[in-house]
Amino acid sequence: MFKKLAALALTAFVFTFAASGVSAQETQSRVVDEVVAQVNDGVITLSQIQREIKDAVESFVQQGKTKEEAQKLVDEKQGELIANLINEELLVQKAKELGVDKEVEEQVNQRLAEIMKQNNIKTVAALEAEMEKQGVDPKEIRDSWRRQATRDAVLQREVQQKLYWQPDGKELKTYFEAHKDKFIKPETVSFSELFLGFSGRDEAQTRTKAKQLYDQLKAGGDFDKIVKENGDAPYLTTQTGGKIDKFPVSEISDKTMANAIAGVKPGDYTLPIELPDKVGIAILKITGREARSGDSTFDESAVRTAILQEKGPDAQKAFMMKLRTDAYIKINESYRPIVAPILLADERKATTSSKQ
Repeated sequence: MFKKLAALALTAFVFTFAASGVSAQETQSRVVDEVVAQVNDGVITLSQIQREIKDAVESFVQQGKTKEEAQKLVDEKQGELIANLINEELLVQKAKELGVDKEVEEQVNQRLAEIMKQNNIKTVAALEAEMEKQGVDPKEIRDSWRRQATRDAVLQREVQQKLYWQPDGKELKTYFEAHKDKFIKPETVSFSELFLGFSGRDEAQTRTKAKQLYDQLKAGGDFDKIVKENGDAPYLTTQTGGKIDKFPVSEISDKTMANAIAGVKPGDYTLPIELPDKVGIAILKITGREARSGDSTFDESAVRTAILQEKGPDAQKAFMMKLRTDAYIKINESYRPIVAPILLADERKATTSSKQ
């Protein structure tokens, strides 16, 4: 239930050494941790990196890779992993400067509350006990969520909100006239999800159960009741509590999913859908459909969102580049060759462009 939520959960990793030629007490193993990078007043440590590597390997194994294949993939990405941790540390420091701690903590608590509701767990203590049964440290998963929420809060406040509100009325109209094809109302579909995960289960039995639940639904069974009694935490709709409203059909890239949804009327159900990477099976209740419109319609919010989507990636890169430029970052010489080319790639591109 919680494994896929723990992709960044932490596990203990230490290096020990024994000194020679001293007392017996002093020759006992000591915990040693190497500083891989200093980021202003913060540090990225080797133990931190090893925890991330371990979790990344476990994530690949859960997706069907052998441990050896997973380890090779992660080892090849070690420089990228360290660069990401440095960028994350910069965002955490910026979050403290902006004072978003309360906002972040509220998001973490809300996420816990949603999981408790989805799994019919009454208390935080019971949730933590269930996590521990499945090998997930509650403190570590909270820390992981907190880091993610912190990163999102800073980028939303410092990049997305500013870019969203930046264009004036004239600029919005100009953009709309130049991109009318973007503002034709697309065909949309709304749905609710029943998910059965393969993790820890016999896949054949899970497929059989999915077919039985589908038959119950087609016979008039109560969808919400069946989800509550039989379903796992939503997979496709994790962030929206099991439901998706007005999702553009053209953006459903997975052909299996698109074919399953095609032609299903509101109030009816898709056949059981096997999701990519063998994570499990989903049955979707189609709750609404809206046909595609042939005319472009000016909608200020839609135009602002389109500009944000177009300019957002470059704006985020520029923001992160400024954070790095304004920061004191010192990378351990042992790791600099694999980290610096990735961490400073945008700075080097900018320097090259300015010389041309």
